[in-house]
Amino acid sequence: MESLQDRTVWVTGASSGIGQACAGLFAAEGCRLLVVARRRERLETLQNEWTQLGAPEVRIESLDVRDPEGVQARLGSLPAAWATPEVLINNAGLSRGLAGLQDGEIRDWEEMIDTNVKGLLYVDRVAAPKMVAAGRGTIVHIGSIAGRQVYPGGNVYCASKYAVRAITDGLRIDLLGSGVRVTSVDPGLVETEFSEVRFRGDLEKAKKVYDGLQVLTAEDVAEVVLFAATRPPHVVLAESLVLPLCQAAATHIHRE
Repeated sequence: MESLQDRTVWVTGASSGIGQACAGLFAAEGCRLLVVARRRERLETLQNEWTQLGAPEVRIESLDVRDPEGVQARLGSLPAAWATPEVLINNAGLSRGLAGLQDGEIRDWEEMIDTNVKGLLYVDRVAAPKMVAAGRGTIVHIGSIAGRQVYPGGNVYCASKYAVRAITDGLRIDLLGSGVRVTSVDPGLVETEFSEVRFRGDLEKAKKVYDGLQVLTAEDVAEVVLFAATRPPHVVLAESLVLPLCQAAATHIHRE
């Protein structure tokens, strides 16, 4: 296991869910954290927790990854000590709605594509050249089982996560020989704010998604991310599909 003590780790979408859990685990490894999210107040609330877990420094950047100028301004002009991540956890993403495409809301499609695809690209575009220049590092994309199997009502969300998978594979080819590893971690059902966001704050509807199921926690996924980032430098965990025991495929789920 490679030590990440005092190395710089960037985490997007760090204010909740998988991003927050990744920040916590990497803090416990002694990493310096650059945490990014739209909700700055939430990051400020978590900052002390990450410090107590072991992060020697935590830097907060309030940022919407859908804004290319903002991404470049915030992440492209960092002080030298923060400018090059050892690990980039490109996690920011969301789903909106569960309608058939014929009934879909264009604003939902745009938000998913702008965040899950374009936002991921904007962050990669800033971080990757710096990592290549350093000759090392790990880029982790948080994908989804939805990037491998479509399901009813998932149309555009699934398309966005299929795009993440293609970008991951393409980036791995582009960076071949650079010393930079590229990996994706693709979870199945995870109980986070995902469904609450999908249903725009309808907590009752979101809760029903997980009724009768023991699904993954954000920490379960974060542990796989940490494992991928701490392999020996010659080892690339190229992709990982992580499912709860109650799930065999996107639409094959066993409820108690």
